[in-house]
Amino acid sequence: MAVETFKATAHLQEGVVVKVQSRNFELTIDEPKSLGGTDTGMNPVEAVLGALGACQSIVARVYARKFNVRLDGFWVELEGDIDLDGFFNKSDVRKGYSDIRYTFHIKTDSPREQVEQFIEFLERTCPVGDTIANPVNLKLNGIVIEN
Repeated sequence: MAVETFKATAHLQEGVVVKVQSRNFELTIDEPKSLGGTDTGMNPVEAVLGALGACQSIVARVYARKFNVRLDGFWVELEGDIDLDGFFNKSDVRKGYSDIRYTFHIKTDSPREQVEQFIEFLERTCPVGDTIANPVNLKLNGIVIEN
């Protein structure tokens, strides 16, 4: 079994700005002004959509040749629904996405049947899609209190 462990660190800044670091990269996460942020970056749930689309795009690039699908262009449009009453504890509804929808845009001269087989594979193979679609073991590893 080839298990790879990925790591990230999220540091809260002023307000609700968060600097996320992984390897040598940094990403700014924030909320729109309408949700109390300063709108200096996408919010966490937008980042989830972006991560899904990015993962699907990478899988497309890596496996297109295996399916003899030529990619002259590939992009993903994504949208998701969240009932903010759950986050704000106004009602007992799910706090995360209830639905995520996406559309693949593929520029190719490959036959439709090949493209459809390729897309079925892509959807089964994307790790972020799998993480969203299936329960994952999420657990608090500890609490460190510093003075």
